[in-house]
Amino acid sequence: MIKFKYVILYVADVEKSMNFYKDTFNFEIKFITPEKDYGELTTGETSLSFASLELASFNIKEGFLQSEGQQKPFGIELGFITDDVESLVQTSIANGASLYEEISVKPWGQKVAYIRDVDHYLVEICTEIK
Repeated sequence: MIKFKYVILYVADVEKSMNFYKDTFNFEIKFITPEKDYGELTTGETSLSFASLELASFNIKEGFLQSEGQQKPFGIELGFITDDVESLVQTSIANGASLYEEISVKPWGQKVAYIRDVDHYLVEICTEIK
């Protein structure tokens, strides 16, 4: 059996990052270590997880690129669907995100916007494709 179980974002402050997603998307905190260097949010079948830069550096000996606001985002995004893109974009900005791409409607009818979260990761907020 193979199952896609989680995505881990490497962040400076695990608790702050988790709270952004909890407060913006109404996800529940599933687990956070006493050291607050790793945590998981319940988002359905796949967890959204966070590891401190220090823990990530310990685990990934060859190093990695950190997400930084001065650079363009990585060529990957997190995608969240909603019936109210406008409201969720505004909530995300109120919680510390920045707007990256204004809301647009795709030729297939899907409404899409892009934000950068508090750690500068690219997040798509969109309606479901029907």
